[in-house]
Amino acid sequence: MRAAVPGVGRPDGTLRVVYEGRAVEAGAGDTLAAALIDAGRLALRDAEDGSRRGVFCGMGACHECAVEVDGRPGRLACMVEAEDGMVVRRQPADPAPPGASGSDPAFPETRELAPSVLVVGGGPAGLSAAAAIAESGVDVVLLDERSKLGGQFFKQPGPAREIDEAGLDGQYRAGRALAARVMEAGVTVIDNATVWGAFRPDLLAARGGGRSWVLRPRRLVLATGAHERGVPIPGWTLPGVMTAGAAQTLLRSSQVAPGERVLLSGNGPLNMQVAAELVRAGVVVAALVEQADLRWWTNLSSGASMLLSAPELAARGFSYRAALARARIPVLDRSSVVEIRGAGRVESAVVASLDPAGNRVPGAEREMAADAVCLGYGFVPANEIPRALGCGHHIDPWSGSLVTTRTRTGRTSIDTVWVVGDAGGVDGAHAAQASGAMAGAEVLADLGAVSTDRAAFLMRREEKPLRRHLRFQGALRRLYEARPLTTQLADDDTVVCRCESVSLGELRGSISDGAVSAGAVKRLTRAGMGKCQGRYCSPSILALSAEAGGAPPDEFSGFAPQAPVRPVEIAEVAGVVLPDA
Repeated sequence: MRAAVPGVGRPDGTLRVVYEGRAVEAGAGDTLAAALIDAGRLALRDAEDGSRRGVFCGMGACHECAVEVDGRPGRLACMVEAEDGMVVRRQPADPAPPGASGSDPAFPETRELAPSVLVVGGGPAGLSAAAAIAESGVDVVLLDERSKLGGQFFKQPGPAREIDEAGLDGQYRAGRALAARVMEAGVTVIDNATVWGAFRPDLLAARGGGRSWVLRPRRLVLATGAHERGVPIPGWTLPGVMTAGAAQTLLRSSQVAPGERVLLSGNGPLNMQVAAELVRAGVVVAALVEQADLRWWTNLSSGASMLLSAPELAARGFSYRAALARARIPVLDRSSVVEIRGAGRVESAVVASLDPAGNRVPGAEREMAADAVCLGYGFVPANEIPRALGCGHHIDPWSGSLVTTRTRTGRTSIDTVWVVGDAGGVDGAHAAQASGAMAGAEVLADLGAVSTDRAAFLMRREEKPLRRHLRFQGALRRLYEARPLTTQLADDDTVVCRCESVSLGELRGSISDGAVSAGAVKRLTRAGMGKCQGRYCSPSILALSAEAGGAPPDEFSGFAPQAPVRPVEIAEVAGVVLPDA
């Protein structure tokens, strides 16, 4: 259903695509995912186990929304803009490869670029770094997977919508201002492009925009952000289940609600923000279910610290809670969705109380009607590229995630590589923006574009807001502190690896057969071999293998990164010649 977002008008025009033989109306600038969800067409892919899947991550990482577009399989509905006359079909579990009709593959043109600085990622950190560097006259190329700058935080509406700047919220306005600053600084932006190979800091390969790219930067800034943590729950593969971030993308970018009656569950402040934004857009929210303990008297210290560190952000958080209170939306803490039910799509969800270890409390359950369930259990850094390059990493004791070892300015163990923002450790968008600017100043000094004194001044200017936002994030973590979930809510029949439809029972069986590492589990079950490349099943597999091996995970416990770090069609890369690779 279409939703009303303050400051964003209806699309200037409409168009039609044909899905499974039926016409579907779309707004100009909509993604296929937005158009199909608005039309109630949720099942987009046939899975290996015979079930059907729909939009899940909303950011091109999970590949659950793969469809056939004009005869070409593997197109991601959440990343493809709808065009008038498109013929779209649900993708079968075993689609024919592109070019199977017998026509010769058309290898795309390859272009080589050798900028002084390559920035990968167009979110808060990447935009901030790119602007800071380019404003000093250094040539910068910024490469981003999406068609619009802003990343997952500064999600922007399509250009075919009338914008009332005064009516937009602060998050929209800040993103628009930062993107405009990047363009005014003269940054070369390559959008709709994905890095698939990171062979050396000065040799990367990407594809997008109908071209293949060979990139030879002198300095590399990685700002690839994070993706949401996958927590397997019975029924979580049903069409209509998606991440909280995917729901927010639909709403903020396309003004489409994930459903008519939405239930949100998980851990962290994003869920409350999305719930409040849905309510303000006129969407019915069944409940917000939060794993942490939100009772105010247990969180006085965290609340006071947030107010002292960043009062404007604390006030924004209170406004979200107030919006839910005014709309009388139930906020159920120390709880989670523990099962999602429906025949072919979401129809209801079972909510239960959890104990401190994340296990469901027997007898404390209720079933709630919903046609969309949005899950948000925190974030995992998208660190495939720095891992492939050999940058040092370590396990973050707070989240249990693998994070890049880096300095305050984002510099890694490889001297010419910086990792900024949530790509190196999840600290929020405001800290990411400050860290991006600090990295930009250090890159300028490293290239000799500014004096060391000037770079030190620029870094000091960002140090205060960075410290302030890190203090705020520390208090926010304490407020939402909860045991990270892996397989606590799953049973043996629950699918853990969504791509290959591998169940928890199969994973446990492989461990019983002697697999005590993630790699061994992968070889025995194919878990992690699908197109998401383990992004959503790896936390569960790491937890199972660590328990079986009797040792905590470390830098080398997970799946080994290798090219392609994102799936690509062979025709897109077969003609690429990598010099000195």
